[in-house]
Amino acid sequence: MEFYGTPLDIQLKDKHDEPVTQADYAANAVIVPRLNSAFPDDGLLSEETTDTTARLAKSRVWMVDPIDGTNGFITRNDDFAVQIGLSIEGTPALGVVYQPARDSLYYASQNSGAWRQHGTDEPLRLHVSNKRDLRDMHLAASRSHRSPRMNQVVEHLELKSETRRGSVGVKVGLIVERECDLYIHLSPRSKQWDTCAPEAILREAGGTLTDLFGAPYKYNTPDVWNHNGIVATNGAAHNLVIERLAPLLHEFGRTPA
Repeated sequence: MEFYGTPLDIQLKDKHDEPVTQADYAANAVIVPRLNSAFPDDGLLSEETTDTTARLAKSRVWMVDPIDGTNGFITRNDDFAVQIGLSIEGTPALGVVYQPARDSLYYASQNSGAWRQHGTDEPLRLHVSNKRDLRDMHLAASRSHRSPRMNQVVEHLELKSETRRGSVGVKVGLIVERECDLYIHLSPRSKQWDTCAPEAILREAGGTLTDLFGAPYKYNTPDVWNHNGIVATNGAAHNLVIERLAPLLHEFGRTPA
């Protein structure tokens, strides 16, 4: 937050021209050394740290996104989060998503429930909605990069309302707070550090996260891209969403990678 609202050194990285700022690197410099010190035997994968194959031999691997939603950080719309997840044997076992601009902390671990703490308030246990009729469900949608295909999805599923926000963690936060019921991400461009912590929280709140074809993601693999997109729901309607998406994915020429 020391950098928020100040002049930023914005750089573009990789072939997708994703932005990164000095705040991303500063947050990484706080999180990664402390995790390594506290859990020296664990592996680690962070967006802003050079990846190595050493983590592949570990059963416990931390997945870190120092700032998920850097665009929101740059434009100062408050839609960004610090995300720390723990994968055990490829499964999300713990998740922490902190939204600094809103001072809202979401956290969960296996069989311990999902929780939100806002400021100094008492922690609140979170549970997703139980809606099953897609026409009554509220979509958490990406704030930017809206494609014509996503418009087709919204129309095909007969979704009547949506909230547009940035960051996977922020949108999953809307689902576990029951402000939204599902989130669909068609792009193959997210990575494991985008979804590990949010998925751990969503699971403990009763929700489900898979790829567009209904298959679960396995974490700590050599290829860290989520090639098959994301479907995150309240769980109750997940199978229906996957079923209804199938003909559209066929029309789009999408097949499991």
